[in-house]
This record gives sequence, C-alpha cells and structure tokens, in this order.
Amino acid sequence: MNKIKILWVDDEIDLLKPHILFLEKKNYDVTTCNNGQDAIDLFEESNFDIVFLDENMPGLSGLETLSEMKEKKSSVPMIMITKSEEEYIMEEAIGSKIADYLIKPVNPNQILLSLKKNLDHSRLVSDKTTLDYQKEFRKIAMDMASVNSFEDWVEMYKRLVFWELELENIESQSMIEILESQKAEANMQFGKFIERNYEDWFTNTKDKPFLSHEIFGELVAPEIRKKEKPILFIVIDNLRYDQWKAFESIVNNHYKLEKEVSYYSILPTATQYARNAIFSGLTPLDMEKKFPQYWKNDVDEGGKNLHEADFLSEQLKRLGLNIKQEYYKITNFRDGKKLAENFKGLKDNDLTTIVYNFVDMLSHSKTEMDVVKELASNDKAYRSLTLSWFKNSPLLEMIQQAQQMGFKLILTTDHGTINCKNPSKVIGDKNTSLNLRYKTGRSLTYEDKDVYAVKDPKKVGLPTINMSSSYIFAKNDLFLAYVNNFNHYVSYYRNTYQHGGISLEEMIIPFLVFEPRS
Repeated sequence: MNKIKILWVDDEIDLLKPHILFLEKKNYDVTTCNNGQDAIDLFEESNFDIVFLDENMPGLSGLETLSEMKEKKSSVPMIMITKSEEEYIMEEAIGSKIADYLIKPVNPNQILLSLKKNLDHSRLVSDKTTLDYQKEFRKIAMDMASVNSFEDWVEMYKRLVFWELELENIESQSMIEILESQKAEANMQFGKFIERNYEDWFTNTKDKPFLSHEIFGELVAPEIRKKEKPILFIVIDNLRYDQWKAFESIVNNHYKLEKEVSYYSILPTATQYARNAIFSGLTPLDMEKKFPQYWKNDVDEGGKNLHEADFLSEQLKRLGLNIKQEYYKITNFRDGKKLAENFKGLKDNDLTTIVYNFVDMLSHSKTEMDVVKELASNDKAYRSLTLSWFKNSPLLEMIQQAQQMGFKLILTTDHGTINCKNPSKVIGDKNTSLNLRYKTGRSLTYEDKDVYAVKDPKKVGLPTINMSSSYIFAKNDLFLAYVNNFNHYVSYYRNTYQHGGISLEEMIIPFLVFEPRS
C-alpha cells in the first residue's frame, strides 16, 4: 500500500522531531520544510496528500503560503497550526478553506486524529454508516410488521429517508440495494394500510391524518389569525420529503423551523385534485358541487388548475379571514425572476401565496427529455438536481428577502412522486383518464393485486364522470399501461417519475412553519 505523503512546514521544524518519528512509525511519509517559499516549491514538485502549515513564520506567513498553495492545488487538505488564538487569524484561515485548525503545543495524537479525520474520513464514515444500518435494518424489518397507524407510517417513512440520505454518501452499492428492497416492502405494506383505512378518513373525525383539503383551515389559518407577522405561504409543486431534506440546510440559513407536521395527500395524488383541495379547502366532490364553474374532471378539456386563486379567495371568506392577500403561480424562470425583483412590493400583504411549479415540470420533463432522464436517473440524482435548482432559483432569492422583511414562512407541497419501474396491464374505454398512476372511467379491467379500486368514488370525496365510473390507484412502483401498444408504454415510461397513486413518497407530505432568523 502506498504511504500517505505529508508536507510539514514550520520554521522550528527541528523541535517537532518526536512528532515526525511518531508519524513515520505509523507508516506516514513526512517531508519537512522550514519556510513558506521552499514549501511552495516542494508542493509544486511533489504530490502530497496533506499539508501541516505553521501560521507564524518569517518571510511568507502561513496564511500567505496557504493562499499560494491553494491556487496551485486547491483539493489538497491543509491543516493550520498556530500559537495564536486571535479570532481574525482563525477567521482568515477558515475563510481560506483549511481542513483543520490546531493550537500549539500540539501532541502526536492530535496530529494523528486530524490526519484520520481528513484522509480516512470517508472510509471511517462509510464503515460506521454500514454497520449502523445493518443494525437498524433488522429493527426496521421488525417494526414494519407492527406499523398500523398513520403516525407510525410517517415515522417509518422518515426513518427510511434518513438512512437513504446517510447511505447515499458512501460507496456501498449492496447496502443501497438492501435499503431499496426495504423501501419496496414498506410501500407494499403501506398500500395495504391505505386500502384498509382510507375510506374511513372521510367519515371518522378521530385517528386520521390531516388531508389536503384540511391543511389550510387547520394549519395555515391559525398562523394568519395570530397576526404576528406577514406570511409567505409557498407550495412547491410535487416536492417529496427527501427532496425537502436535500435543501433544508439552505433554508435554515435564513429561517428557523418552528413547527413540522406531516399530512397525507388525498387520492389521486395529482395536481388537479390535491392542489385544488389545498386552496379550496374542499374535497374534489364538493368542489364540483359548489364551484362547477371552476372544477374540471379528467376528461374535460382545458387547464385543470386555472382557478386556485378563486378557490383560495372563497376559502378565506368561509373562514372569516378578511385580509390583504395576493396569489402568484410561477411556471418558468422568467416569471420567478420578475417576482423576486418586485418582492418588496409585497410587504403590506397579510398573506402572500406562491405556487412554484419547477419540481413538477422537472418530473414530467424527465419522461420527455433524454438529458433530464440522464440527470435524474435515480432518487439520489433527482435529489441532487432539486438541490442544484433550489440553490440557483429565484425562489431562494424570495425566501432571503422574506427573511429580511420579517415574513413568517410556511412551506409545503401538494403531493410527491415515485420512480415507476414496473408496468401493470389495464384496459379501459376511450373516455378513461390518461394518468399512469391512476385511472377513472367505466368498465376498467386491471390486476386486482396491483391497485386500490374505489367502486363508489363519493365515499372518498371524488366526483364521477358518469354513474358507473370508478377509480383505480396504482400501488408500489407500478405504472398502468394499456394492453394495446403495451411494449411502447413500457419502454417509454419505465424508470420515470410519476404521481397519482399510492406510495409513501406520493402521500406523506411535509408541512413546515418557520420564523425568520434575526
């Protein structure tokens, strides 16, 4: 095995002989140097794995040497060693992206710990994470057998996402595959749980989660009534819990989390149903009855989400909230940039609602565009793409401005999405809806085990296109493919992100309330 090569720069290097002998006995290869200029020359000539650098040297200082070395090879970790505890030196060193900062006198074990932290970090973390998940795997498997409440499923899903995010940072494909099989098993059990309990949630007022049509009245309206601060209510369309976790730390730079609730999206977990339900405060069945001018069924022509602002105004009236409010829907970068530039004009609103459609566009474009298929080929890549978008989006600019203006922030979504890997055959007439994760229509023929079938849609708050219409919702990671042209459907839609059906990813939704950081 090749020895780790260390460059140690200190104008009193002779006094560090015991440390160097200690490291050489541990099989490290140490090159020494007593000034900054010679160190820079050595650094250019050889490939060192890590550099220890004294801050206080005659001639070029440690910080100056650090700066020149970083310009030449920015990826080599550098550890600053100094007698000084002055804050400005620490800040400058940290700002120059040092890997560690040690105060003299240092002992050999401190040096060894710093080496392991910076050079063996990935391996040590990988080994520990793998071991921890192996222990947790057995516990999750046992707990999954007894999960039988909506709260337990929220906790189970969060545990699985936690381990998914932990394991994505290590190079153990076998562990990732084990977790994926555990997620698949969880979704299978979750589908059975929804099938047994979903209908009861529309008649039983106890032992049920908040559903899409209840969250504004139950969770947003109380924040408005407090009248503490103006509220920015953001609904990022089609955002899963794991995608939220991917950029949570960025939001936390500007806001601190005050409350987190997980609610359940109604079925179908599709925008026209779930998001209209949020803004209307009504089930789709009640929307159709009370606001036929706004509601459109699957087979009706025209946009299905054109009246969210109208639904919201009507709900605010029903709730007795006579407030100054504005609603915006952002469907492209240009509109987002324009709203961010004019954001200060929203300061007098009691409530500003923004629907941000990017994630939905991304998930749908994945089925259309080969380049996005490449970029979001799996859940890890999908999260990474979401993070990259958020970091560079006008939405982040708006959140930053909202914090400076003292807005309370409420962040949520309408439904999630799942990577569909397996087809399930379905037959329907020409009036059957087109969605790949659910179908509504007459005379549907399907595989019983693959779907949750609702023969009487009114029992789950859904309208019917005609008297004999029913709904079917795909479970697990299935997508519904017509028998006619089956092979085309399978090749085109396999491994694409879809929504509308039953899965932990689609149904369990984060609802987050934040206070601005001062």
